[in-house]
Amino acid sequence: MSVRLTETRALPESTREPSRDAHRLPLTDIALTAQALKNSGGAERYTRDVIAGLHRLGLRPTLFAREIDRALPEAAWIDAQPLDVRWAPRKLRNLAFDWRLKQRLKRHRPACVFSINHSTHADVALCGGTHPGSLEAAGRAPRRSDTWQIELERRVYTRARSIVAHSQLMSRELQRFYDVPAERIDVLYPPVDTARFKPLDAAERAAVRRQFELPEDRVIFLFSSTSHERKGYPLLEAFFERTTLPVCLVVVGRPVPKTGDTIRYAGYSKEIGKLFAAADFTVVASAYEPFGLVGVESVMCGTPLVIADNVGSAETVTGAAKIEFSRQEAGSFERAIGEAVERVKRGNARIAEPRASLVYDPGVDAHVAALYELFTR
Repeated sequence: MSVRLTETRALPESTREPSRDAHRLPLTDIALTAQALKNSGGAERYTRDVIAGLHRLGLRPTLFAREIDRALPEAAWIDAQPLDVRWAPRKLRNLAFDWRLKQRLKRHRPACVFSINHSTHADVALCGGTHPGSLEAAGRAPRRSDTWQIELERRVYTRARSIVAHSQLMSRELQRFYDVPAERIDVLYPPVDTARFKPLDAAERAAVRRQFELPEDRVIFLFSSTSHERKGYPLLEAFFERTTLPVCLVVVGRPVPKTGDTIRYAGYSKEIGKLFAAADFTVVASAYEPFGLVGVESVMCGTPLVIADNVGSAETVTGAAKIEFSRQEAGSFERAIGEAVERVKRGNARIAEPRASLVYDPGVDAHVAALYELFTR
């Protein structure tokens, strides 16, 4: 079965003024549902990007969320509708949010509701991961709370008229686990901040390496993670601890138990874009990764990937910008690292044209334009 890969068109990403053609847009009554509007990664970053993109189209959406940080600039571009569900037990809060949303929508039902979190009241629903997929990758049997989450997802994806999948991998899981027809799925790869993630010249890269005290005589592999088990750190630790290759794994995010010549910890960094650009390769080794935005962020910084073939973002990166390996094949990761080291020695590892190494336009405005087309379909 084929799945639509929705084309995106680029729009100016200036945050200063909404589009002059905003008055021509036929749909203005749009609502978003999300876990939170706050300064964080993952879904929270995506929520902020969507709001900013809609703002540049001259649109002011309603946002229903558990938490809204009104100090953020995006808070001024929405009709904020906080839904407090802290009274509910933690594992029931997704269900509680959906119930509270139902009550609030009785006052006014927007023309289109786009759910970034799980909402059974969505017209268009986002799939950035499936619970059955994560359980399968972890090799874990579902508990009672897992069955609640799976049933909520089933109702969300059954009721929405359209589903945005963040990768072809997610599209396949929607069809496999929830029997969603392919014609109701649009694959829209998530955006990145193209102003923040960009290449550095040789002198700038060297300065960043000195700033973070990275060894000059080793090939630097960057690993960014706050969830080491799921992100595949045990596989990396086992290799880098024993290797005799001239390499160094630089970990950004959550601390690691042991460091040494071949494993360094760089802490939590607000300069992750510079670190991506300064590294020789970025490693993405997750056991389960519906997309993995760090892959695209790294490529936009001119740094190629050593990436597991089960990671969603691997399908968006082409040619020499990635070296794929299989987590299921013995020796595959070791061979990938060896090839990466050889490329650095030959001096041809850097990505000369990052945008040409991606199969889609990673800009926020291109993504939001494609979303808007789905809202109005």
